[in-house]
Amino acid sequence: MSMATTSFNPRPLPLAQWCAGISMAAVSAWAGAAYEVELAAPAPLKELLSEHLDLVRYRDRDDINPQLLAFMIDAAPAQVRQLAATEGYFSPLTSVTRERRGATDTIGLTVQPGPRTLVASVDLAVRGPAAERSPDQVARLHRHWSLPPGTPFRQPAWADAKQDALRTLRQRRYAAARIAGSRAAINADEHEARLHVTYDSGPPFTFGAVTVSGAVRYPETIVANVNPLRVGEQYSAARLIEFQRQLLRLPYYSNVVIDMERDPAAAQGAPVHVRVSEFPLQRIRGGIGYTTDTGASVSARHSHNSVLRPALVLDTELIVEQRRQLGRLELALAPRPGGFVDSARLSAERTRLEGIDQRSRRAGVQRARHGERRDTLYALTYYRDRLERLNQAPLPADVIIEPGDHQAGVASVEKTWRQVDDLVFPRSGYVMSAHAGAALKGLLTDQSFVRGHLRVQAYRPLRARDLVLLRAELGLLATKGGNGAIPASLLFRGGGTDSVRGYAYQSIGNLREGTVYPARSLLTASAEYQYWFRPSWGAALFYDTGMAADRWRERSWFHGAGAGVRWRTPVGRVRADLAYGFRDRQLRPHLSLGVAF
Repeated sequence: MSMATTSFNPRPLPLAQWCAGISMAAVSAWAGAAYEVELAAPAPLKELLSEHLDLVRYRDRDDINPQLLAFMIDAAPAQVRQLAATEGYFSPLTSVTRERRGATDTIGLTVQPGPRTLVASVDLAVRGPAAERSPDQVARLHRHWSLPPGTPFRQPAWADAKQDALRTLRQRRYAAARIAGSRAAINADEHEARLHVTYDSGPPFTFGAVTVSGAVRYPETIVANVNPLRVGEQYSAARLIEFQRQLLRLPYYSNVVIDMERDPAAAQGAPVHVRVSEFPLQRIRGGIGYTTDTGASVSARHSHNSVLRPALVLDTELIVEQRRQLGRLELALAPRPGGFVDSARLSAERTRLEGIDQRSRRAGVQRARHGERRDTLYALTYYRDRLERLNQAPLPADVIIEPGDHQAGVASVEKTWRQVDDLVFPRSGYVMSAHAGAALKGLLTDQSFVRGHLRVQAYRPLRARDLVLLRAELGLLATKGGNGAIPASLLFRGGGTDSVRGYAYQSIGNLREGTVYPARSLLTASAEYQYWFRPSWGAALFYDTGMAADRWRERSWFHGAGAGVRWRTPVGRVRADLAYGFRDRQLRPHLSLGVAF
């Protein structure tokens, strides 16, 4: 048996040579009838040929003369060979027939691709400092190589595999890594491909000084104050992305491009360039939505990014829902060194749910920093709440909030941790937020208390399309007295789309005479299985449970289970669930969607 070994370096389809022949034949062009093509080939190859083979692509044209058609028929086998080679078929058999049916030519094209060439071996070599200094990174390059032995050899997959491995080197330390050489040796008789790639890592890079361009309306110091990079820090592409996201979270920039100079001769302290596109001084936004918790909604928001002085942001927002209304005003300074933003807030909120008319007014100051993986917030907030029954009936006086206004001045701290694979649509990891606050009687406070709130969401992928979402929430308020003088918005109620499904929003709490009052403790948990048919469409099965009470011995558990659909859209996630509440023996829909404009 003969052995034929060739180096395979595919080039773009040879359209130039076909065009040359077509041009010669077209000298005697005349208007003629379109021809038909009957193509017989395996599905993947048939799709490729239908898209790129000239004989198929031009079949609907009515200006193909007999000479031009004959040329394309003669050229078809060679063009099939080159197209099939990109999919790993190096010995296809092509037969072409031509039959006159009435006034139309019918071309029969049959392609037998033959055995597919498989990858027999892969030889990856890394030269340069990475070979000695970064063995883990080199090992990851080998481990994640996407075209291992035994897989079909395809030109697109071959190109992608080389670039993916190169990105593995460029992600950390080696910003100037390159492909020094590559070769795919094809053994046509044995249908084998032996792959060879050599990477040159280049020197390790470190970050240098940051320069800013595009800043016109807002000071350049904003970029410096939120910059998480340190001069001399080891280069990491993830850190540049983190820097970019930090800037895009601010109200000043519509687009941010960050890059680093990749000259191997100046790898130590390589300059980082930040180019920003700014939002205008004022913006108006709005939105519409619907949720089964609070009904249809419309919102409007206005921001002025330089009121009174540059980068001093005045943000006002109004949200009107069927069962909830919120007005908010915030005045925020530009970020300080370290990324902290100081702000003052005023808000007024009213909800009418489960027999209660609850009004909450708040005023406070806070210092906050939002990072890629961690958020920190320190706040001093004054609450003044009023709670009334919707039918104006007197409120029970035992553990329920007394009629009238109640106030509290709360000092609090809140932390959020994100360890997920994707910040928008996570599939693995967890998100946890913890809040702790305290108020002392006499300091703008009617009754002393301490308050804590913890919320955790964990994501666990089972397979490529399967996902398990686990959620838990715990809220506690400790005080020597009852609830009578504590602002209602600082207590807890459960139920609804993001709590225990199968029950109405905030319908789990202290039940008195058909009215649900907030309680001092809350505990909920949820387990949800999701299956994604497509990247944007999925289905879910879930089980929720929870309780809200003032005393543990008075607890009453609520259980719910159901199914739903999930839809990932460019403007956010849409959730539609149908849940059965075991306690009420009732099916209840839960829907959440919204569109911003």
